[in-house]
Amino acid sequence: MVIYLPSQSVEEGPVLDELTPREIVRELDKYVIGQPDAKRAVAIALRNRLRRQKLPPEMAEEVMPKNILMIGPTGVGKTELARRLAKLANSPFMKVEASKFTEVGYVGRDVESMIRDLVDIAIDMVREEKLDEVGDRAEKAAEDRLLELLVPATPEGTDDNSKDNSKTREKLRERLREGKLDERMVELEVKERGPSFEIAGNVNMEEMGMNIKDMLPAMFGQRSKRRNMRVSDALEYLIQEEEQKLIDMDQVTRIALDRVESSGIIFLDEIDKIAGREGGHGPDVSREGVQRDILPIVEGTTVNTRYGFVRTDHILFIAAGAFHVSKPSDLIPELQGRFPIRVELKSLSVDDFVRILKEPRNALARQYTALLETEGIKLNLTDDALLEVAKFAAQVNETSENIGARRLHTIMEKLLEEVSFEGPDLRKKNVKVDAAYVRKQLSDIVKDQDLSRYIL
Repeated sequence: MVIYLPSQSVEEGPVLDELTPREIVRELDKYVIGQPDAKRAVAIALRNRLRRQKLPPEMAEEVMPKNILMIGPTGVGKTELARRLAKLANSPFMKVEASKFTEVGYVGRDVESMIRDLVDIAIDMVREEKLDEVGDRAEKAAEDRLLELLVPATPEGTDDNSKDNSKTREKLRERLREGKLDERMVELEVKERGPSFEIAGNVNMEEMGMNIKDMLPAMFGQRSKRRNMRVSDALEYLIQEEEQKLIDMDQVTRIALDRVESSGIIFLDEIDKIAGREGGHGPDVSREGVQRDILPIVEGTTVNTRYGFVRTDHILFIAAGAFHVSKPSDLIPELQGRFPIRVELKSLSVDDFVRILKEPRNALARQYTALLETEGIKLNLTDDALLEVAKFAAQVNETSENIGARRLHTIMEKLLEEVSFEGPDLRKKNVKVDAAYVRKQLSDIVKDQDLSRYIL
C-alpha cells in the first residue's frame, strides 16, 4: 500500500526547522492519542535529521539514521505516527508490508521495488510543488490560447480592428473567468494517447535496462487530432499542456532523488511476519531469505531506478509488528542491529478511547457530526455517550480479537446506522445521542458473543 502525502503549506503547520522534539511531540498529539515513548523516539529521529543537515558535508555523510522498531498490537497508532511524522517533515513516505516480499528466486515482489515506489512518490510530490509555482502562468497562457480560438487575431495593418479585437478579447476573458462561456463549443487539437501494452509475468523493467513506457512515444510518435469540446473542458486540457511546458522534469527528477536520499521514510509494517527462522517448509520457507534481502537496503546500498541510482544510506526505516507469535530476537542478528531504537506501544484503555473520539483534529465524533451536517442534521454526541462507546469498544476488544482503535469505527458505524440511513427523511433534524441511546443500540449485540464476533 502506497500513501501519497501532499506538500505542506505554510497554513498547515509550523516550519519544521523551528520545531524542537517537544514541539514535534505536541504536533503528533493532535492526531495520535497516548504512546509517549514512541512519539519521543520518532521526534528525536526527525530532529536528528535536521541536526545532520547543519553539519559539514564530510561529517554529515557519516551520520546514519537511527532506525526504529515499534512493537505493539494492531490499532494503537504505529502507522499513524509514521504517516504524520512524514507529513510534518514533508518527506517522501511509503508504507509497505514486509510480508508481501519474497526471497530472490521465488515469485513475488523483490525488496528493491520499495525504493522505486518511494522515488515515484517523491517525483509526484516535487511535481505537485512545481505545478503550484507555475499554476498562474499556465492558466494565463491557456486562457490566451483559448481566446485565440474564440477570437482569431486580426491581420496586420488594421489598427482600429486590432484595438476592437483586443477589447473583445478582454471582455471575453472576464466572461471566461466568470464561467459564462463554459457551455460554448470550441474545436481544439488534442494529442492522442499511444497504444498500451501489458507485460505478463514477473518482469523487472529496471533490471532489463529499459523502459517500454518511455520507448513507445519514440517508436510510434504522438499523433494529434481535432476535437469539438466545451470551453470548460478545453481550458482544463490547455492548462495541463501549458503546465507540462513550464515544468522542467529533469530538475524535478534531481530534486526528488535528492529528497529520497536525504529525507525519505519507509514504514515496514508486519515485520513480525517474516521473523521466523528457517527449518520449516511451504509458504514460510523464504522468511529468513526476505530478511537477508531487506538487510542491504536498510544497511545502505545503491538501487537502480528508471530515474537514476538511489542510495539508501540515509533513508529512515520505521519497522512495526505486533510480535504476538514471534519476538524481535527472532529476526536475524544483522537486521536486529539495524533497528537500534525500540519502543513498545501500549494497548488502549477506555480513557484512551474517549480521547480518540473527542480530541484529535480528525476525531471520529467530529467526522460523523460533519458528515450528517451536510444534510442539515445536527448530531449531538454527549460526553456520557462517548464514554459508553469507549466502554463497549474496550469490552469487545477484551472478549474477541483486540484490534485497538479500529474497533471504534465499527461500533460508531453500527451506533449511527439508523440515523445515517433515515437522515435525509427525518423531520426532526436535531438528533441527540446519549448513553441510554448507545445502550439501546449496542447492548444486545455486545452481550451476544457469537453476534458481536461477526458484527462488531
